[in-house]
Amino acid sequence: MEAKAYLKYARISPRKISIVLDLIRNKSTYLAMAVLEHVPKSACEDLKKLLKSAIANAENNYNMDKDRLYIDQCFVCPGPILKRLRPGPKGRGLQIKKRTSHVTIVLKERN
Repeated sequence: MEAKAYLKYARISPRKISIVLDLIRNKSTYLAMAVLEHVPKSACEDLKKLLKSAIANAENNYNMDKDRLYIDQCFVCPGPILKRLRPGPKGRGLQIKKRTSHVTIVLKERN
């Protein structure tokens, strides 16, 4: 049995989130939460909130044991890109791409 949690339209680029997801993949939820507490990346705040949501889903919806949970899968997909213009040289407009992300965390129980 598995429990999932999703974070959609996060206003941070997928590349920055994937760096932190690589640190917590296949770790227990306690260890992953400790890693997210101490890594100085901006993506950690959103991922910590998402991990807490996944743990709550596992406990309340699937009656899984909180102490035996681990992160089975975690991945990020690019969301829509917000395109903005900024003044450039000779009166041109330079495009700025503000990227968004969709993050998924899947928890399972260890045997």
